[in-house]
Amino acid sequence: MEIKGKVGFVTGANRGLGRAFARALLDAGAAKVYATARDTSAVRQAGVTAIRLDVTDSASVAAAAAIAGDAQIVVNNAGITERKPLLDEDGEATLRRIMETNLYGILAVSRSFAPVLKANGGGALVNMLSALSWLSPPNSPYSVTKAAAWSLTNGLRNELRDQGTLVMAVHAGYIDTGMTAAIDAPKARPEDIAARFVEGLLAGSEEVLTDDASKRAKLGFNAAPALYLRGDALQLVSTGAD
Repeated sequence: MEIKGKVGFVTGANRGLGRAFARALLDAGAAKVYATARDTSAVRQAGVTAIRLDVTDSASVAAAAAIAGDAQIVVNNAGITERKPLLDEDGEATLRRIMETNLYGILAVSRSFAPVLKANGGGALVNMLSALSWLSPPNSPYSVTKAAAWSLTNGLRNELRDQGTLVMAVHAGYIDTGMTAAIDAPKARPEDIAARFVEGLLAGSEEVLTDDASKRAKLGFNAAPALYLRGDALQLVSTGAD
């Protein structure tokens, strides 16, 4: 789809990958980009229109959709993570907390903006997922939420197809942002992931594998045994080791 002259809306755009997404849309010729955050004072990027948004608050999502009624490209980027064993004493509470942002936040934004996109010609709904949509290492409730978000994305794609909305899943391995600061592993630059996202939009792609890690994870479905069954799967996709 065309980006030049379009209006973008990016959640979690105050830093890291969200900021890179907003910049990439502007550089590709977007006429306007709404950059959202819980605290709009944290949005310091030139050229964007800051909107307060808490994706876990339905009233906040509805208010944002009312303000950004001209949006044509909606990017669900906001996400959180926390390392905790799933069977830990408070593992369920941790998983529910992360789900509120990483799954239900995507659903809330998608539900509120689907009619906006329809009214504006169809447009695109972009969900930032992960190589961990397909792998679940220990102590990673985040992986569970991304797997759920991948399934949600597939469901949204089929529900929004008739209104002409492109639903794109963007997958990546570790990205060099604050979220992964404590992780010692190869990481992609946010700008490179954003560049692949723009290429995917322009091509009308429904799924974009932005780096080697996400490509290895997807190819791992065909391995014997399947990569997601292996305990060292995350190391394999991160480093490319055999």
